[in-house]
Amino acid sequence: MTTRRFAAVVATVLGILAPLVVAIPGGAGSAEPRSSSAIPPVSAAARAVGLADVRTALPDAHIDLRYATRNNFVGVALYPPGARCLVHESLLRGLRTAGQVLRRAGETLVFWDCYRPHSVQQEMFEKVPDPAWVAAPGPYSRSHESGRSVDVAVAARVPGCPPRRQIGAQCLVDMGTGFDDFTPRANAFATEGVSVTVQRARARLRAAMGAGGLSAYSGEWWHFDADGADVRRPVIDVPVTG
Repeated sequence: MTTRRFAAVVATVLGILAPLVVAIPGGAGSAEPRSSSAIPPVSAAARAVGLADVRTALPDAHIDLRYATRNNFVGVALYPPGARCLVHESLLRGLRTAGQVLRRAGETLVFWDCYRPHSVQQEMFEKVPDPAWVAAPGPYSRSHESGRSVDVAVAARVPGCPPRRQIGAQCLVDMGTGFDDFTPRANAFATEGVSVTVQRARARLRAAMGAGGLSAYSGEWWHFDADGADVRRPVIDVPVTG
């Protein structure tokens, strides 16, 4: 067989095999995990106000909705079992970008709160009627209540992860405080009492979210707003389970 003929045969074989080569989610050279078709569609009510499950954009995200548990500053579960992380569909592209940026560093987004029904905001304020801690609900929806704000952290594979910080096979990255910490150390740009390592971790999170068009709220390192988060919209109060 001539060299030219051999090359032609090899090219033909590779052409046949190429479609069989697929990227393994999370594997080497994989830019992003594949979207999971197992994620159920949101309810008609959620769809009608433009809400979507964040996992359709970030199937590898950790969903740890603190208000679906007692592990929050209110001390009671405010969301029912099966609560989902819903966000306005306009955030999906930006959150996907943020996830890609963090993934390059071996990190994954953790969602602590997403869309929050208006009725839950009212209940939260009734339990803790302090505007310094809880935004007083008005006759409108904005921020979390419109699905345009998220509370997030970061997880990564860390040797010797303390059990309290384990989440799935990863470990919550130390950000200096926990969720809903109302001390000055929780400020996004705090330096006093905040180690350089923690400051850098917060900066990485801000940079990733910023790449996706979400801006940091200075009072809480975990809170990020998308464009239009401050717009007062008609009250949105759809179930977080749908």
